[in-house]
Amino acid sequence: MRLDKFLKVSRIIKRRTVAKDFAENERVMLNGRLAKPASEVKKGDLITVQLGERKTTYEILDIKDNVKTSEAKNLYRVVE
Repeated sequence: MRLDKFLKVSRIIKRRTVAKDFAENERVMLNGRLAKPASEVKKGDLITVQLGERKTTYEILDIKDNVKTSEAKNLYRVVE
């Protein structure tokens, strides 16, 4: 699955266009490297998102195309 789509489906970022902008502006890292919106993600990958001065790291636990809002948090866990 594409990085920008995962960020939207998991509700880490609310809109796919915003997720794409974050990645294009070097505010998203995948496994310690700068990520592009089309980067492929898989279970076990670490995604770091920078919001202002705050960085949050998430571990991907599952990948699904469509999930309910209440189930979105089951796709990842916060590492930092």
